[in-house]
Amino acid sequence: MDRHLSRVLYVDLSTHRYWVEERGELFRARLGGTGVAIELLHELCPRDADPLSPENPVILAVGPLSALLPLASKTVAVFKSPHTGNLGESHCGGRSAVALRLAGYGALVITGKSDTPVYIVIEGERVHFRDARALWGLTSSFTVGRIIREREGGSGIRSILRTGIAGENLVTYASVVTESYRHFGRLGLGAVFGAKHLKAVVIIGKGRVPVADPPGYSRLYRELHERAVRSELFRKYHDLGTPQNVRTLNAIGALPVRNLHDNRYRDEVPFTGEAMAERYLGRRLACAGCPVACIHLAALKEPYPDEPFFYKTTFVSYDYEPIYALGTLLGGEDPEGYLKLMDVLEHLGLDAMSCGVVLAWATEAFERGLLTERDTGGLVPRWGDYGVYPELARRIARRQGELYDHLARGVMAAAARYGGEDFALAFGGNEMPGYHTGPGAYLTYLLGARHSHLDSAGYAVDQVDLREGRKRAPEELARALFSEEARRQILSSLVVCFFARGLYDFKVVSRCLAVLGEEWDEGTLRSLGEGILRRKYEFKLGAGFDPGKLHIPARITETPTPHGEIDPGYLRAAAAALAALLTSSD
Repeated sequence: MDRHLSRVLYVDLSTHRYWVEERGELFRARLGGTGVAIELLHELCPRDADPLSPENPVILAVGPLSALLPLASKTVAVFKSPHTGNLGESHCGGRSAVALRLAGYGALVITGKSDTPVYIVIEGERVHFRDARALWGLTSSFTVGRIIREREGGSGIRSILRTGIAGENLVTYASVVTESYRHFGRLGLGAVFGAKHLKAVVIIGKGRVPVADPPGYSRLYRELHERAVRSELFRKYHDLGTPQNVRTLNAIGALPVRNLHDNRYRDEVPFTGEAMAERYLGRRLACAGCPVACIHLAALKEPYPDEPFFYKTTFVSYDYEPIYALGTLLGGEDPEGYLKLMDVLEHLGLDAMSCGVVLAWATEAFERGLLTERDTGGLVPRWGDYGVYPELARRIARRQGELYDHLARGVMAAAARYGGEDFALAFGGNEMPGYHTGPGAYLTYLLGARHSHLDSAGYAVDQVDLREGRKRAPEELARALFSEEARRQILSSLVVCFFARGLYDFKVVSRCLAVLGEEWDEGTLRSLGEGILRRKYEFKLGAGFDPGKLHIPARITETPTPHGEIDPGYLRAAAAALAALLTSSD
C-alpha cells in the first residue's frame, strides 16, 4: 500500500490544531474510500451524537486508484446525517480526489467547531485556518468560491469545497459545492459544515503518487483509457449525458411527473437530453482524471433590462436527477425556467433532489388546501410555475417563517406538521430519486445504505426484468440487490465513479491493485464489499434506523410503474429479506 495513501490528516476546528496519523493497517484491510471512511466514523462518532454537534466528524476519503487511473475521480464524504439522523454518505467528482491524493493523504477528518467562521487551506504538510467572517452570510456559493480563488492563488491541483447560505442556516439537505458544478449533494453535508462554522475547505495537491510496477501501470492505463473513450456506454454519458434517460423513462411510464400523479408526459417531454443539447448545450466538462466529460452545461442567455442587444450568459449544469426533481416532478414545461431554478439552488447550496421533492409536495399541499397563502407568505405555488419556485427556495434557505423552517428539514418534517404523508415522497427520511421503474427501485430507496438509486441500481433490475418479462420472488430480488450494493462498496473504496461500473469488474480491479503492489482476488474483494456494507448498517442501526418501521408513501402504490401497481405486501416481504442479509454476520 502506498505510504501516502495511508496517511490521515486530522483537523480540530475547536482548537485550530491539526496532525497526521499513519493508518496503513486500516487502508490495507479496507482499501480506502468508503471502506476506510465507515471505520473512521465508527471510531469517532458516538452513536447518540447530534448530527449538528461538534462531535459529528466530517470524513473525506479517496482510494488507491485516485489520481492514477481513468474515472477514479470521486471523493467519498461520510458523516452522521442531519437529514435522516443516521448514516450520511455523499460522493463528489471534480478535482477534490486528485487534490487530496496529491496533497499526500488518503483521508481527511474534520472534528469540533470553530468559535468564529473559518475556512481551512490544506497545502501538503501545512494547514492554514483562515478567517471567514467576511464570507459568512454571502448569498452565493459562487461568490465564495471566486473570493477564495483570488485570495489563495497558488499552483498545483486545487479544489474548493464550500457551503452556501443554506448550510449556514442548517437546512438539513444543504449541499457542499465543489468546482461550481459538482456537489456533495445528498444528506446534508452542507449543514454539518455550517454547524461547525466551516465555510470552506481548500485542498492543494502538488505531490506525486508512486506505483510498484511502472511498465505494467502504463499498459493498464492505456488499455482502460482506450476502452473508456471507445465504449458505447461512455458515449452516452459524453454525448447527451444522463438527461438521455428522460426520453427512455417517459416511454416506459417510469418518469415521475407532478409529484408522481403521473408516470409520463402525454406529449413531448420538454426536458429530453436531445432537446436540452439542441437548444442549450454550451460546454462539456470532465472531472479530473476522466476522459469521458459527462458534465453538461447549458448556456442560458438572458437580456439585460433596458439594454437592447446586451446579454448575460449563465452556465448551468444539468443532469437527469435535477431535471426530474426541478422539472418533471414539478410538472414543468419550460426548460429555461428549470435552468433558472437550478441556478438559484446552486448559489444557495441546496440539494436539487430533496428541494425538488419538497417543492412538489408544497405545490400539491397548497392545491389540496393543506397550505394557505398565510402559510406561504403570499406565494401561490402552482405546477410548473417557475415564477414562484425560486422564491420558495430562497425562503427555505433562509428558514423564513414556520412553513419554511419545516420545509428546510425535508418533506417528512413538513408532512408531519401540515399533513399529506401519503404523497410525501421520501424513503428512510431521504427524498425520492427519479426512477419509478418498479419494486427494485423502491427497495433500493427504502434499504440502500444511502437511500439512493445508485446504491444497488434497483432501477436497472426493474428494466431488465421488464425486457425479459420476469417477476422475481421477494427473496430473489433481495439477493440481487444485496450482491450489487456489496460490489459497489469496492468501487466506492477504490474510489471509482459508478458510471465506470462496467469497466471496473473484479478481474480488472485485481489487475489494478496488482500493478500498485497489492494482491486481491475476486473472492476476497466480494467478501470485503459485503463486510463494508454490513458495517454501514451497523452504524445506521446504532443511530436508530429501523428496517421494520419503513414508511411506504401511498402515492407510489397509486401510480402504475412499468410493472403495474406496486404491491406493498411484496415490497415489505422483499425488504424483510434484504434486511436479513444486511444484518447477517455471514
